Amino acid sequence: MKKTAIKKTTLGLPRLMILGCGDVGMRLLPLLRGRFRLFAVTSQPARCQQLRDAGAIPIVADLDVPSTLARLARLANIVVHLAPPQSSGTQDRRTRNLCAILPERAILVYVSTTGVYGDCDGAIIDETRPVMPHNARAVRRVDAEQVLRGWARRSHSRLSIIRVPGIYAADRLPLERLQKGTPALAEQDDVYTNHIHADDLAHLLALAIFRALPGRVVNAVDDSDMKMAAYFDAVADAYQLPHPPRLARAELQKIVSPMLLSFMSESRRIINRRMKTELGMRLRYATVAAALALAPAPASVEKSAV
Repeated sequence: MKKTAIKKTTLGLPRLMILGCGDVGMRLLPLLRGRFRLFAVTSQPARCQQLRDAGAIPIVADLDVPSTLARLARLANIVVHLAPPQSSGTQDRRTRNLCAILPERAILVYVSTTGVYGDCDGAIIDETRPVMPHNARAVRRVDAEQVLRGWARRSHSRLSIIRVPGIYAADRLPLERLQKGTPALAEQDDVYTNHIHADDLAHLLALAIFRALPGRVVNAVDDSDMKMAAYFDAVADAYQLPHPPRLARAELQKIVSPMLLSFMSESRRIINRRMKTELGMRLRYATVAAALALAPAPASVEKSAV
């Protein structure tokens, strides 16, 4: 009865499909319920009930397996692409597989990364900054953006690219890292870092569906202006944990993983003017400090990205 009721109430609504419906996608679904008939693509059948409970119709498909994608063709004319590239290579094969089945004259919002700008040596930048990826993850994102631009031109579709920095929330903080005492960079070697709260990102994606200009890139960053070690110190203070020790880069690179070091090798101060003026975004959490002042302590420490 429950499934039938959902279908009846959404049958005449525009169709919207979310790919990569993880944490941010789950935060986005409540903002879209009642306005669209929602489809959420997952490669994990065990997640289907969770997606149904959130108001979406689950579709089991795998972007790594093109033969599973045929059922997505023409399923929805509005797509939110949250799926990351695969973890190797220089091309985003998942996005290439997706473009092969997307409909013409669609609306697509793609969530990319501010990592495509590479190291800017602490400069203040906006969306006009040329991309210059410094690591394989960012190279694959640039490839995805280029592939999607080509698809949008050929299919007469509206593409919006949202470039996202470090995503955080009360349950997405580097608490485990702080408890382990993983060092941060000393002040003279430290890098500027950028952030967006997961709830604000979900809100921005909802706005982009309706308001983003065709072919436009928008940086999804808050108003914080801080270096990475200061971010760790702020989280530590909020949760009554010790500040991480500070080491010079030459010392730090001897003890941290290459991936962690890559996050500590790029410095950018990103402006969010376009996000506010073109999409009308009003941040709920304008700064990391404002969010930390409101965040409840989590029940348990979970792993988190930088």
